[in-house]
This record gives sequence, C-alpha cells and structure tokens, in this order.
Amino acid sequence: MRKTGQKKRMDTNQLLLLSIQLQNAGRMAEAENGFRQIIALESGNGAALYSLAVILLNSGRTQEGLALSNAGVALAPTFAPLWFVRGALLQAQGDFPAALESFDQAIKIKPDYLEVWLNSGVLLRNMHRHKESVERFNHVLSLDPNHTGALANCGILLTEFKQSEVAINMFERLLALKPDYDFGLGLLEYERMHICDWNGFGEMSQRIIAGIRAGQRSCKTLALMAISDSASDHFEAAKIFSAFYCPPGKTRLWQGERYRHKKIRIAYVSPDLREHPVGHLMCGIFEHHDKHRFETIAISLGIDDGSRLRARMLQAFDRFIDVRAMTSLQVAQLMRELEVDIAIDLGGYTSDTRTDIFSFHPVPVQVNYLGYPGTMGVDYYDYILADRHIIPPEHHGFYSEKVAYLPDTYLPTDASIQISERTPTRAECGLPEAGFVFCAFCHDYKINPPLFDIWMRLLAQVPGSVLWLVSRNEISQRNLRREAEARGISAERLVFAQRVPLVEDHLARYRQADLFLDTHPYNGHTTAADALMAGLPVLARMGNSFASRVAASLLHAMGMPELIARSAQEYEAMALNLAQQPILLAQIKAKIAANKSASSLFDTQEFCRNLEAVYIAMWRQAQMGEVRDEIGVP
Repeated sequence: MRKTGQKKRMDTNQLLLLSIQLQNAGRMAEAENGFRQIIALESGNGAALYSLAVILLNSGRTQEGLALSNAGVALAPTFAPLWFVRGALLQAQGDFPAALESFDQAIKIKPDYLEVWLNSGVLLRNMHRHKESVERFNHVLSLDPNHTGALANCGILLTEFKQSEVAINMFERLLALKPDYDFGLGLLEYERMHICDWNGFGEMSQRIIAGIRAGQRSCKTLALMAISDSASDHFEAAKIFSAFYCPPGKTRLWQGERYRHKKIRIAYVSPDLREHPVGHLMCGIFEHHDKHRFETIAISLGIDDGSRLRARMLQAFDRFIDVRAMTSLQVAQLMRELEVDIAIDLGGYTSDTRTDIFSFHPVPVQVNYLGYPGTMGVDYYDYILADRHIIPPEHHGFYSEKVAYLPDTYLPTDASIQISERTPTRAECGLPEAGFVFCAFCHDYKINPPLFDIWMRLLAQVPGSVLWLVSRNEISQRNLRREAEARGISAERLVFAQRVPLVEDHLARYRQADLFLDTHPYNGHTTAADALMAGLPVLARMGNSFASRVAASLLHAMGMPELIARSAQEYEAMALNLAQQPILLAQIKAKIAANKSASSLFDTQEFCRNLEAVYIAMWRQAQMGEVRDEIGVP
C-alpha cells in the first residue's frame, strides 16, 4: 500500500509540473485539464487548486473560481496562495471587504508574502483607504527595498498626499532600477513639475516625447499635456496608454437594442460630483436640464464630501447613484439595466476615474467630455464634445472619437454664482499698494521654464510690477522664488495668494489684478473662465492641442479675439504692451464688462439648451444605427 501511495504522489507531482509548464506556455485548456485530473486524485492539492483558480480568474469565470477556492481553503487551510487567489476572485466580483479579509489571512499564514502585500495595497487604494494602502506598499519595501511595483504604487499615492519630495525620490529609485518602467519618466517629470523643480526639464521632456513617438510607454496622457503642444503626440500617447490601461472589454453589454423611453436617459459618470472644478462647471448644467425631455442619472465614482455643491447635485438629478463599492463591470451592467441612452464620461484619464466601465460598451452612445481635455484613443467612445476653435476640422485625424460641436465654446459655467460685492484690499491680498499686478492663478505643474522666462522678463520691463500666483505648497513657492532670483528678479515680486473657502470670495480677488497671464501648453480652463467672469482680461497663447486651445475658445466666446497670441513672442509683446498702456487696458476691461452680459459663455441656460440639442442629434443617429463623422449645432 505504501508503494502505491508513493507512486500516486509521484504521478501527481509529475502531472503538476507538466500542467504548470503548459500554463506558463499559455496552453490554458490543456493546463486546466491537468489540474482537474490532479484534484480528482488529490482533492486537497493546494498547488493544483490555486493554479486552476488562477486560470478561472483570468478567463473571467469568477463564480466558478470562487466556488473552487472556497472549497480549496477548507481542504488546505494553511496554503497561503489559495487565500490569495480567493481574495483576487472576491475583488473581481466587487466584494472588497471579503477580499481584504482573504488577503489578510494569506499574510497571517505567510507574513513575507510580497504579492499579497502589494495586491492588498492596490485594493485598499481602490477602497479609498489611501493611508493604509501606503502602509502596505511601505511594508513591501521593508521586505524588498528594490521592489519596483511597490515603489511605483507608493510614489503615486504619495503624490496624492502632496508628499512630492518623497514621491520624487521613489520615482528616481524606480528609474535607476528599471529605466524603462511603464510611464516612469512621466511619473517623475510630472511630479517635479508639481513643485516647480525644473532640473533637467528640457532633456527629460525631449526623452518623453521621443519615447511617445517611438511607441514607448514613456508618459501618461495628462502629464504629456503639460509638456507637449502637439495633438499628434497626445493622440499617440492616448493610444499607448489605453492599450495598457483600458483595452476594449471582452463583454459588450449593449447589443444594438432600441429603447422606447418617453425621455432620453442621460448618465453623467464622474468621480468629481463634489467640490471640484468639474463639479463647479457642470452643476448649473445639471440643474438646467429639461426634465420634460431628459431623465438625468448621476453615476458617482468619488467621495461624498458633504459640500453645498454636492447637495445641489443631489437635488438636480432624477437619480443619484453612488457606485464606489461596485466593480467597473457591475457599474456597466447597472447602466445597461437602466437602459441609459447616452453616457457622458466627465473624467477621462484623470484621478479616480474608471474608463473600463465604458470598455464594456453598456449604452448606445458614449461621450468623452470636459474633465479630460483630449482624445481617449480608443474605439468605444463615440463622440468627443468640443467647439471649432478647440478642434478645427484639420485636427479630426488626431481624435479616435467623432467630433460633436457646440456652437460657441465647449466649456460650461455656472451663472448662478454671485461674486462677492466686497473686494478685498490689496493689503489683504498680500499685494503692494501700487504697481501693476500680473495674475496667474494656475496649477504649479502648468508653469515651465520657457513660460517663466517670459514672465520674469515682463517683471523686469514693468517697474514695480508683481506676479500674483496661487501655489499650493511651500516647496513650489521656494523653488519659484529661487528661479526668479536666478533670472535677476527679486523673490519679493512673487506674491502667493492664500486659499479662501468660498468661490464667491475667491472670484472677488481677481478685481485687484490687472492682467491674467494664461499658461502654455496646458491652458487655464476653469481659472481662465473665472478671470473673465470677474472682468479680468486673459492673455492666452493658442497652440496646436486641445489643452492649449481652451483659453482661446473662451476668448472667442467673449468676443475678445484680440487677447489671443499665436506664438511665444507675440504673447510676450502683447503682455508688455497692455502693461505699459493703461488706457488700452482700461478699454479692454470695459469691452469685457460690456460683452459679458451678452456672451454665451456665462449663459448657463442657453449653453444647456445647445448641449441638449447635441444630445438629441446623437440619440437620433443612434436610433438609425449611425455615428456621423461630425455633429454640430448651428
């Protein structure tokens, strides 16, 4: 009997080795058959149970895989990999708390199980438990200081905690270990730009752009917008990133069915239905939708911040659904069950979005709009909303989506905002009592050395002038002051505005500025609209990409094309001219004030009607089974 048992184990071990080799070679059907034979001989064979569960997980057969792993942990409760794969299966099904418990059981059995520490860190990040997530990545690094996955994940999370210097250090270590780590160059450069650390900026930018043009994963799409002014580069980056991050789903949920609703059902999908620039821009639109023609649904991916803006949105939508606890497939299935006609992705490739929801194609019409200023680079978005200044016809080839044109500008605003009547004094703003005020209330990462060179030359040529910025951290302020002094400008001529709680009070501050200097190649969007709303002239440089043409779009909508420059030289000359000619500047301000009341830019109701007209055109095309190359509203 003993010899028979030994022979059986020998045969099982040989079959296990062969099955693993088949699995590694991608011959999954044969490997699956082998693992099933082993389990038939030894029901508690942990390695076979684990390997088969992995095959089932990767093939999308999660229910079968979970049943197998549940049986497995009962039969082999001390085999840690079974708890690991069980956690991954639970995570795939959207049961995040149970998945975390299973991961933790694996760690309890095998405390140095690096893969589980890493995967549970990613899970905690998806659960918005970022502090615990960082702790897990740091634990991986305590076990293996050179673990590239932990370095990348920990660095990315630290950027969200605004711990830029620590994150930069991690990205530098990451690239030293693996110079071609996916999107590693962009991670490092983008975070350096967030603190205005321009060390090697020109060389790094050239390497990133060259990598994109060579088809390499050198930079994520959003970071590239602050580096390159080429719609072609942005398109290539989007195609590279989407192939890696969100390829088309294996399941297409909408199969061409025709819905018969009394109203067109539109769903806005966003993590930013809260205090956020996208929330501020869109809230008035949500409130103005024609409820006789449209049924509005919010698919909220992000946190509930309890803000007054969030409260307005809860009231504005017919249905407001918090889907944070659901998987992307579950969200897509929900949208299909709701028979949504048009789904609008307000996030694109920005923080906390889930593009893979759209990869399952759950609705007839899928739209890329507003939150992300560029193409998604995939074929499952039908349209991108824009205007003819942002995407001229000759740029259509740089977009995977068909272009749906709004008549004036693509950027909405909320006309219900009333700027505070009281203007804070210059002293309250930290500004000198006299002197010209150049204003650039932009994100730190939108400032770059060539642009800053221009700004410093303007300060040098306009005596007593200051540059009013809104840098969000002391490191950026220190670096910008140092850069100013390196260009011969006293650091005191850079004034940094403090954050104020209410947007109405923030807008009132713009009255103390003389000229808003827009950024390039990543324009101001909300900030440029805010400045114009407050009556402050915005000087913009119009470029060749979506993100570099937004401010020009706003100025055209305001009837102020004379504030649009086409080159760096023209931008600098125009800024100097306006600063040196107070009568001309006063005339510009008067024209803005006169145009504001008639401008479509600040008519939320009209904007909403135009937007709805585009939605109706999209819906009609879908009813006929067509997607036009272009949709427009006169």
